[in-house]
Amino acid sequence: MELAYYSDYAVRLVNSEEPARGKDSLTSVDAVRDLFGVNQSAARRATDADVTRFRSVRARLRAVFEAADSGDETLAVDLLNSLLLEFPVSPQISGHDYRDDDGRPLWHMHLADHPSNATAGYAAIAAMGLAFHLTAYGVDRLGLCEAAPCRNAYLDTSTNRSRRYCSDRCATRANVAAYRARKRLEADRSVSTGRAAESAQRASAKSER
Repeated sequence: MELAYYSDYAVRLVNSEEPARGKDSLTSVDAVRDLFGVNQSAARRATDADVTRFRSVRARLRAVFEAADSGDETLAVDLLNSLLLEFPVSPQISGHDYRDDDGRPLWHMHLADHPSNATAGYAAIAAMGLAFHLTAYGVDRLGLCEAAPCRNAYLDTSTNRSRRYCSDRCATRANVAAYRARKRLEADRSVSTGRAAESAQRASAKSER
């Protein structure tokens, strides 16, 4: 498993809430466990107490994305470093689940956490994954969706650093909204031009009389 994979933990947790829409899916221990994805052994450690703890970590991770999205690189790094210090991990070489054609292990780096609870384990992995992504690709690769009122977090992996939306759905919605806005502006300008022309014609006709 590549270390960059772990950055998805941060995105999944941050996007469990949509503040602008007043939505929050992180309301039960089952919702906490769902965030772990295929890591079911870690998910089983979750208890009801982790719901509140997960929300606290979520707010701190969102603050990292908000700082990065606003261009404040130093703040983004400082906030992420505070998470790394509070929730440490131990890098280990692993060969489980991955085999080559000859059945030999495909050795890779793995993040081993030693948590006191499920939140600590998840936070450690999410923070480390986000740190690897940030240092490998740049702070500006951490973004918040521009399709209001979404503001979901995303990791920009485009070749030209051009990503602005969290999903194709939001990109389409934003493009449609922009198209309609342009059409309304063109219509308003047309009406305004027409009125100006009529006013000029009336003024001309009046002067001729």
